[in-house]
Amino acid sequence: MQNIIIASTSTIHGSGYLEYILEDLKVFFKNIDTIVFIPYARPSGISYNEYTKIAEKAFNKIDKKIKGIHEFDNPVEAIKKAKGIFVGGGNTFVLSNQLQKNNLIDTLKQVVKTGTPYLGTSAGSNICGLTIKTTNDMPIVYPPNFNALGLVPFNINPHYLDPDPNSKHKGETRETRIKEFHHYNTQPVIGLREGSWLHVKNNSIILKGQLTARIFEYNKTPFEVASGTELNQLK
Repeated sequence: MQNIIIASTSTIHGSGYLEYILEDLKVFFKNIDTIVFIPYARPSGISYNEYTKIAEKAFNKIDKKIKGIHEFDNPVEAIKKAKGIFVGGGNTFVLSNQLQKNNLIDTLKQVVKTGTPYLGTSAGSNICGLTIKTTNDMPIVYPPNFNALGLVPFNINPHYLDPDPNSKHKGETRETRIKEFHHYNTQPVIGLREGSWLHVKNNSIILKGQLTARIFEYNKTPFEVASGTELNQLK
């Protein structure tokens, strides 16, 4: 019953907020008038109202209304009754902490697994995996645990970056960080580059967008998969 878009980012270079994926979202949310937006990740520390206005401006272009979850008296009931859900990017630790504080993890998982369309970008994508341990964000708050929604059987690394051979930066690459993760954890990780997303439909998980994604499996050599590849075999 799942119907999920797990997008690496909300904004690609030279494009407006969600602009690169709006036509797909028009189809994805086809029969839905109002989408419940979860602004908890607060990019750059902006307020929930400010963040909701950014989402509203984008969705107005495809004739959809947005209502922030902070506008409801009961967040759990808001999610239960939502026709569509969008969780925006920002800091994954802040997002996870607030979701757990408001007792929304189990409810989110339940409604999405029973068919409520879910869009996640960046931090909102991170929480679709098994844990949030492969986020790129700083742990500026400490959530009760690092467990995520488990909507897919792997972890996600949004904004995946390839090493730049011309860069003077000699620190750890994203691939190095994920290998460090696999020293202590065994679940696969998908490195999603900017402008790429996963469409989860029932038991099918397909890579979408123009670019390849990088797959990291425990004790195996990382490899690339092309757009259109089915990924539900990763466990």
